[in-house]
Amino acid sequence: MGAEHLTPAWAKPIEHPFYNTRRSRQHLRQAKPPTRREVVVIGAGLSGSAVAHSLALRGWQVTVIEQGTGVGAGASGLPVGLAAPHVSPDDSVLSRITRAGVRATLQRAQTLLTADTDWAPTGVLEHRVEGKRSLPAGPSWPDSAHEWSTPASAELIAAAGLPPGSPALWHGLAGWIRPRQLVSAQLQTPGIRVMWGQTAARVQIGPGHTEDGETTWQVLDPQGQELARASLVVLASAYDTHPLLQALCADGEKPPVPLNPLRGQISAGEMQALSASQRAQLPPFPVNGHGSFISGVPTLTGQAGWFIGSTFERQCVKAPVREEDNAANQQRLSTLLPHLGASLQDQFAPGQVQGWAGLRCTLPDRLPAVGPINPQRWPGLWMVSGMGARGISLAVMAGELCAAWLENEPLPLAPSLARHLMAERFSLQTAPAGSKRSL
Repeated sequence: MGAEHLTPAWAKPIEHPFYNTRRSRQHLRQAKPPTRREVVVIGAGLSGSAVAHSLALRGWQVTVIEQGTGVGAGASGLPVGLAAPHVSPDDSVLSRITRAGVRATLQRAQTLLTADTDWAPTGVLEHRVEGKRSLPAGPSWPDSAHEWSTPASAELIAAAGLPPGSPALWHGLAGWIRPRQLVSAQLQTPGIRVMWGQTAARVQIGPGHTEDGETTWQVLDPQGQELARASLVVLASAYDTHPLLQALCADGEKPPVPLNPLRGQISAGEMQALSASQRAQLPPFPVNGHGSFISGVPTLTGQAGWFIGSTFERQCVKAPVREEDNAANQQRLSTLLPHLGASLQDQFAPGQVQGWAGLRCTLPDRLPAVGPINPQRWPGLWMVSGMGARGISLAVMAGELCAAWLENEPLPLAPSLARHLMAERFSLQTAPAGSKRSL
């Protein structure tokens, strides 16, 4: 139930005949790319490293500014997560976008990471708790939901330790990834310079213009000293992007992109602490559907372990580890995999179970914001943020989308879907009547 399922979909090229270059930037005509191929990216997490990697591969000189002192200081420090498609009865925009995202992520992992150590295309079983997230009705077609996901067989359901007849889907084109390893590999691309331990407190339009008449952006530290400057700046620091956007606005004006904080905590334990009977009950593949359970991947201590999570706490801007969230994850495991949850009860004792928490950010429509924010008002200011809990599935594709727009290349997903990701969509929604451009 591994790699032999994967070749038909995620390993195929992301370019398709109907993604023609003439159309790829038709809705970004006022977002002219800079003449000098230099860019400053704020944030060295999944999103920032993905943008930096995609542009550096195309010959750009990339400066990344990161307030943390090393890889994985923020939400990208998650020990392990899943790249798996979203499914819906109507094959929604989100479902189609996640398939494009997972394909890009697994291709990137295959290129940069070590299989079975940093990632593995294991497939993922989705336990349809309370019957949610069914597949669309109707026939299959290339790259459709049915090519990526199927009703789980009785054998797979049994292997997961679920009762016979449990509602479940099998995502054969999915797997686990260690985000820190992906971020590190992407940042090692030639052409990328990372400024660690530097806080970008403000971005502003600098004095004058370049020799080509382009706007220059300055990135300033908390003392007002310039950290870097370029004609293109990409904000990719999750919820830390919010104060940068707010500082650009007039008093009383709302930020142009309505980012919201989302705290999440996972719980973990070491395999060596499990009894033989407990280890025998572990599923041989990840299971999601009410949180997710993954085993056999290194924990925070470096030992092979198991993971369950994550919690979801909105409007929380701090990410401490909380004992009550470990208890919530224990309940989550009992719902997702009841037999295993009962078996692992002793592993959730205080002081034995490990916890990790991080801060993500979301947008009201559950889709990330990618590309120019408001090219008329702030030419050269782009962003990649709002991934929510799907950063592993979407960040690589978002970086490729930025690069494709800037380089006028075929897009990594259909143009009709790319329009739903445009960061500019929020500015257009609030523009005065008669001034809106069509998406």
